[in-house]
Amino acid sequence: MIGIRDKSRSHSWSIRGVMGAASLMNLLTLPRLRWSSSTEEDDKIVLTKAEVEALQCEIADAEERETHLKAQLENLDEVLRSAWLSGYLYIRTRWTALPGEPPIIDDEEVDDWLPRFVVLQGSYMYYYIKSTDLSPHDTTLLSDIVEVGSLPSFLQGDQKTRYAFYILTYHGLRFECSSISKIQVDSWLRALRTDCKLESDGAAPDDSLKL
Repeated sequence: MIGIRDKSRSHSWSIRGVMGAASLMNLLTLPRLRWSSSTEEDDKIVLTKAEVEALQCEIADAEERETHLKAQLENLDEVLRSAWLSGYLYIRTRWTALPGEPPIIDDEEVDDWLPRFVVLQGSYMYYYIKSTDLSPHDTTLLSDIVEVGSLPSFLQGDQKTRYAFYILTYHGLRFECSSISKIQVDSWLRALRTDCKLESDGAAPDDSLKL
């Protein structure tokens, strides 16, 4: 009986050994990796030419992304160092009616406030879609600004109060800017009035409107 048990146990271990070896071979035959049957002590990974080229492309893409990101960070650092004022604002544009034209009806049901990274630098205001953009999406020459003033605060869809101000150019284009920070809005008003040499419009009404 003992011999039979030992034989059975030995057979069981043999099966396990074969299964373990088979599992190991499955791991070593992944689609992207090929293992040589070399008699050398250390097995070597053999890659096809296509696989090597794919890896080289991935490395080149990663290096390109790293270079682009570095350029973005360096540009942002330079912008922040030289800017008089900068930060994210929600902005929308409106055209004022020309003399003799009927007043423009504003559709209050349309939420067209767009986030922009705004930079006050030198003689311009720069509008970036994101702070890491290498070039601005739009610009406004400070000498074109004829009026700067406060707007009533309002409730946005998220039920947060937004404080607002406007910038009017002599072309008739009006930029309306808003932020959840009253301090930020006041800072922009002071900076623009100083740089554009405009007088204060006095205290603005603080009625809450829902857009």
